Amino acid sequence: MPYKPSKPCAHPGCPALIPANSKYCYKHKPLHPEEARSAAKRGYGSKWQKARKQFLSANPLCVECMKEGRYVKATDVDHIVPHRGDQTLFWDRSNWQALCHRHHSIKTGTQDMHPEYRF
Repeated sequence: MPYKPSKPCAHPGCPALIPANSKYCYKHKPLHPEEARSAAKRGYGSKWQKARKQFLSANPLCVECMKEGRYVKATDVDHIVPHRGDQTLFWDRSNWQALCHRHHSIKTGTQDMHPEYRF
């Protein structure tokens, strides 16, 4: 049976080839600890689930859909400014917005997937 071909490391500018089931090379894996931690260890445990449920009850419609003139139920609570592990920003409710899954995926895939690195 053939193997999947190697692919480039996902760290910006790294040309190292890695196995298809990995995301980062051994050199850059320590710079991306969020990839290995569970959701609960990243702060999305029972306390978050309770706060999320309350926020969605108070804000039941997707903000982006409403801008388009549509009324769609919000399913996700989005951090407007990605918190990147900052607990103050994580729990700041003024940094939260209600989004449908579609708009949350679009935002995460375009804006949030390009982190700012500090070395």
